[in-house]
Amino acid sequence: MSQTTHSEFGKLTKLVIKPSSHAFISEEKVAREWQALHYLQKPDFALASEEYKKFERILKATGVQLLHLPENEALSIDSLYCRDASVSTDFGMIICRMGKEARAGEPLAQKKFFADNEITILGEIIAPGTLEGGDVAWLDNKTLAVGHTYRTNLEGIAQLKAMLEPKGVEVVVAELPHYRGPSDVFHLMSILSPVDKDLAVVYSPLMPIAFRNLLLERGFQLVEVPEEEFDSMGCNVLALAPQLCLMVEGNPTTEKRLRDAGCEVITYKGQEISVKGGGGPTCLTRPIYRGV
Repeated sequence: MSQTTHSEFGKLTKLVIKPSSHAFISEEKVAREWQALHYLQKPDFALASEEYKKFERILKATGVQLLHLPENEALSIDSLYCRDASVSTDFGMIICRMGKEARAGEPLAQKKFFADNEITILGEIIAPGTLEGGDVAWLDNKTLAVGHTYRTNLEGIAQLKAMLEPKGVEVVVAELPHYRGPSDVFHLMSILSPVDKDLAVVYSPLMPIAFRNLLLERGFQLVEVPEEEFDSMGCNVLALAPQLCLMVEGNPTTEKRLRDAGCEVITYKGQEISVKGGGGPTCLTRPIYRGV
């Protein structure tokens, strides 16, 4: 089995995570930070730790190699959502520059971690560019989709293109709407989760028409998330392998539609680690390698 980073659905083989105990650190830190970071409610530290242990057990059961980001008191509790600070490519990691100011320290911390673990770095997004990993998703091994959002600006997208287009990667831009404004966490992967080469979970009401049509033109079957399951992370689905899906429990319609499309679905309780902070399983993970 060969390995690539240019996939959102190949079998996970190497994955970076940050356990909630490493991100939240203490009940006091959570209490200090959750409101300013626009969480829906204050996460319970102990319950979050229990949820995360179960989440990690699901990942371990796939045989994936897990790398754990360390505690860092200088970072916010948002560092739990480790996808956002970097982008994986076969040419090395791209170190992001966060659109959310409170998360500004995360990319540098990940850069050091990658260096310490002998993971190649391709380049960095620099000011005035911003780019967050939640706005970036591989459609196939030569096509990278990126959302133009409040977190990822045009300068950041231009820098991303400059790094990847000379290497034969097509960068497709999805112009996302205002939705709930700059303070909300709204990424491309809030409305798109590829789970196989021709299957994706989507929330069409917030999807640009041109981008949705592009997916259809490329042969994607779309699993539609109903309105009542959008805020509960129904569209945030992590493929552990092709059509093997991990999602937050409490989204029965989306879960049934995935099963009807031929997928196996595993759910986890994510009230503390996902729903309250607006980050599902794709946000909680930074895939490095997937098997193809």
